[in-house]
Amino acid sequence: MMMSCRLAKSFSFIRLFFLRSSNNKNNGSRLRFPQFPADAFSAFRSSRYRSVMSASSSSSSSSNPMSREDATLLPSVEDKYGGVRTEMTHPMDPSLFSSLLRASLSNWTLQGKKGVWIKLPKHLIGLAETAVKEGFWFHHAEKDYLMLVYWIPKDVHTLPANASHRVRIGAYVINHYKEVLVVQEKTGRFQGQSFWKFPTGVVNEGEDIHDGSVREVKEGTGVDTEFVQILAFRQTHKAFLEKSDLFFVCMLKPLSLEINAQESEIEAAQTFALLKPTEATKASLLFVSRRLINKETCTTTPATYIRVIDLQQSSPHRF
Repeated sequence: MMMSCRLAKSFSFIRLFFLRSSNNKNNGSRLRFPQFPADAFSAFRSSRYRSVMSASSSSSSSSNPMSREDATLLPSVEDKYGGVRTEMTHPMDPSLFSSLLRASLSNWTLQGKKGVWIKLPKHLIGLAETAVKEGFWFHHAEKDYLMLVYWIPKDVHTLPANASHRVRIGAYVINHYKEVLVVQEKTGRFQGQSFWKFPTGVVNEGEDIHDGSVREVKEGTGVDTEFVQILAFRQTHKAFLEKSDLFFVCMLKPLSLEINAQESEIEAAQTFALLKPTEATKASLLFVSRRLINKETCTTTPATYIRVIDLQQSSPHRF
């Protein structure tokens, strides 16, 4: 009896049954227990093991985007133009990448997708060869990634081209004495020719034209300026790296007097006074525009060009 109570206390799930036989005297009164397997906790352990393994598998699946049902396709997002974009982030064997890419292309074809964009960071650039073998071509490259594209339909693709233009500025900086700021460059087409020109430069990515003109003057000559207006612009093709070129002539007002030429690029910088043009003396400044921009209405009207002007040397150090 004491043993039975200890068992019941130790194992709460064991129910104790006292079975008395009132009809068969030979059997008498006796204590009976239900039958258990040799290991009473085997079922519990099995259930716990399955739960742990399930949780582990779920955790592994959530941390690995290429697991389970996604293991046969590349991760992707739809764009607004009926195409898809995928960005590779984890190292992958080229043969596995090829299989996933083929399966993904088949899936996207069935879905009626059009353009496919694959972005490869520079540490995965080795996958580019595999993509090219599947029909992809290079779209553009930046300092930390390569972009490849593919067109699924059989017709001519309508994917946008890479950036086609470079934007440059020429700074027409003039003070109230009618003196203009000019420079001689150490490099470029006018190197070593004693050619005086307006400060020029390239507008940076994400930079407005008026901000770019102010920055270029500051970098090249050390002069602080204020943007006034765009005087003229022109477009040329097949310029730098076979790209088109947009050049804007910007009028600026000087805010500081001291001129400090940039040593790495500028040979000399100073101001010149504008004089009436004569045949005897001609300057090396020529900016021709077929149209001028109306700042107020943002329209273009035919106008005369900024003429070749004669210059008389002014102060080489200040406005």
